[in-house]
Amino acid sequence: MRDQSNLLGDFVRARRELVTPEQLGIPATGVRRVPGLRREEVAMLAGISADYYLRLEQGRDRNPSAQVLESLARVLQLDDDATAYLLRLGAGRPRRPRRRPRKESVPTGVAQLVATLPLPAYVEGRYFDVLAANALATALSPRLVAGANRLRDLFLDPAEQALNPGWDNAAAGMVAGFRESVGTDTDDPRYIELVGELCLASPLFSRLWARHDVITCEGAPKHLDHPQLGRLQLNRERLGVGGTAGQTLVVYHPDPGTGDADKLTLLASATQTPAARPAPAPRAAAQ
Repeated sequence: MRDQSNLLGDFVRARRELVTPEQLGIPATGVRRVPGLRREEVAMLAGISADYYLRLEQGRDRNPSAQVLESLARVLQLDDDATAYLLRLGAGRPRRPRRRPRKESVPTGVAQLVATLPLPAYVEGRYFDVLAANALATALSPRLVAGANRLRDLFLDPAEQALNPGWDNAAAGMVAGFRESVGTDTDDPRYIELVGELCLASPLFSRLWARHDVITCEGAPKHLDHPQLGRLQLNRERLGVGGTAGQTLVVYHPDPGTGDADKLTLLASATQTPAARPAPAPRAAAQ
């Protein structure tokens, strides 16, 4: 795993390598020995000196102005999420001593809400750890249990991959969302351990991580190949948990009146314990 002390330089270098000269109208002349743009091309288009841009990439200048960063974002064709991330990287922050691992805990009221919701629901931490989940969520995926990690399961567990059709296409978005969730807070041992493990164990994760893509995770349709229910389409909502550092309540729900709603009702019935099921109404006495 790369040293995390030069986040700004690593980010602009990775994004520079993803932009082709053709995208910016630069004539492709001669043999290009680097992927994407050359450093001097980025510097010229951003209106800064090549030497200054080199210092930025090498981490020898870590406090560029907002105007410089916005010019780089334009040249590197960053969207709004990636531009906001670049501006955070360039804001500068003092180096802190390495911290002990922080244990994320779910507020009691939120944990009670998750347990009683009649829909699959779980709480996800800032490093995509599952912090709490209800029985219906676990019935939807056995990996949705407290203590699991969504990134590790998606990249390393074949059962989770089978549950998610086209998982490798969606993986890029999940990695980009993880980078946005972590932001500049990369000295947490939990982050270091997780990224190091996945870079070693999953070539796909390693390639995606090296791209430095950034997006904000939002609600979206979710397709599943459930072993008992078959193909299932649900809506996934992501709601921030107030008063916590980056925790998200994730809830799945079907469109009303659809076959997917019927399937989820069937799954909910199967997860009820005998004590939780309503008692049958007493029969009327024979006249």
